[in-house]
Amino acid sequence: QVHLVESGGGTVQAGGSLRLSCTASGRTFSTNAMGWYHQAPGKARAYVAVINWSGHSTYYSDSAKGRFTISRDNAKGTVYLQMNNPKPDDTGVYYCAAAEGGSTTDFIGAPSKFWGRGTQVTVAS
Repeated sequence: QVHLVESGGGTVQAGGSLRLSCTASGRTFSTNAMGWYHQAPGKARAYVAVINWSGHSTYYSDSAKGRFTISRDNAKGTVYLQMNNPKPDDTGVYYCAAAEGGSTTDFIGAPSKFWGRGTQVTVAS
């Protein structure tokens, strides 16, 4: 199976930048579509971005589009979320997740098989 650990969270000023990392272990990592979810305080977990197994196909939520970038380095077993121009509404816990399949549709169309424990992001004014 795939074990995921997020890092890179912290406090950032609105309009700044932050880069989250998700370190994966397991031989199946390079075959899994990966993505990020955001859970704001008192809110349900919401989809942010997804990347296919090779890194050549990505999709974003409307809120993340144009501000956030998801990428992966399979050789390093790492998925990233570059957060540019964060807003106060971006505050919350960010979770890394992996689908069973390698396509972005495998991630979007079904519950993720593997989850990290999350990393806290606070966007200050």
